[in-house]
Amino acid sequence: MGPSDLAAAPRELLTPRLSLEVPRAEHAPAFAESLGLSLHDPRFITWRRVHDLAWALHFCESDALSVAAGEDLVFHVFERVGRAYVGRIDLHTIDFGACRGELGYAGDARRVGRGLMREAALAVIDLAFGLGFERVEAMSDARNERALQFALSLGMQREGVLRRHERDGLGELCDMVLFARLRSMEAGSA
Repeated sequence: MGPSDLAAAPRELLTPRLSLEVPRAEHAPAFAESLGLSLHDPRFITWRRVHDLAWALHFCESDALSVAAGEDLVFHVFERVGRAYVGRIDLHTIDFGACRGELGYAGDARRVGRGLMREAALAVIDLAFGLGFERVEAMSDARNERALQFALSLGMQREGVLRRHERDGLGELCDMVLFARLRSMEAGSA
């Protein structure tokens, strides 16, 4: 597995309720609006706090270039019926030699409680294993109970705590919990 495999990955994934699409310029307004409404706790996401249209457009363009270069997998998630924006999912910090990457997600607060982000994340995990990944990781701030539960709901196992590992959105060092799901854990895998 290498960058060419990621670059050749599908640009759209369909699930029963969702369309996952590689970021495009026309996604920027929905992306900016969603982040503006959804990032209510500044500790847990270190992205810029002002999510204006110009910032979102640049972010979408950078993501598209990263995907085309085979550096990351990034999808904006929309409901298939009505095209409501659901969130953003990515597979980043990819180690091709070890066939692993880290799953990241930011859901729209207006769509909470319907399992939409879980459906999207599972589709990306399935894609990753289909591309040859052996391991998909997730890291969450140890204080972010919602994110910790989300990782468990994806079939990930909690592997440990990385103490004082990163700076949070307020600049304070925080503990991070590491989760992982292995391809060998999948049904039918050797």
